[in-house]
Amino acid sequence: MNQVKEIKEGNRLVYGEVFEEYHQKLYQYIYKYTQSAYLSEETVQLTFIKIWEKRESLSEAYDISTQLFRIAKSTVIDLLRKEKVRDTQTLSDTYLSASEHEKLIHKETLQHVLTAIEQLPAQSKQVFTLSRLGDLSHKEISTHLSISPKTIEGHITKALKYLRKSLASLF
Repeated sequence: MNQVKEIKEGNRLVYGEVFEEYHQKLYQYIYKYTQSAYLSEETVQLTFIKIWEKRESLSEAYDISTQLFRIAKSTVIDLLRKEKVRDTQTLSDTYLSASEHEKLIHKETLQHVLTAIEQLPAQSKQVFTLSRLGDLSHKEISTHLSISPKTIEGHITKALKYLRKSLASLF
């Protein structure tokens, strides 16, 4: 009796016999390569599902064991590819989470710096803002505010000293 022909014709009894005969053999074959009980069981189950669903396309030129092992091999390869893609996606999600975390830290740090700048005395705040945020030279600030470059240096020195002290806990 040809098992392939019987399965092609929808004989559930023969299909069940094939399942009983090859389930453990397929499991051991896949486990030998993957060392994963989950992947082995998943592969065996999917292989038998595929055999039944595509039974009309089975080839009578090959015995059932050959076709089972070929399907199992391609199935485990597909599962491994999907697992690799899932692992890559997880890594990517983790990286994005880390990147978002960094952005949040930078945003919080910037907020602390801006708050500290706001607490500077009015003249020092104006000089510091023009120098560091406005990117103006001491001479340009001196001309703009009508104060000497030495006074500008003094305000910036005081502002930096204050900012270092007030932001020391962040760094």
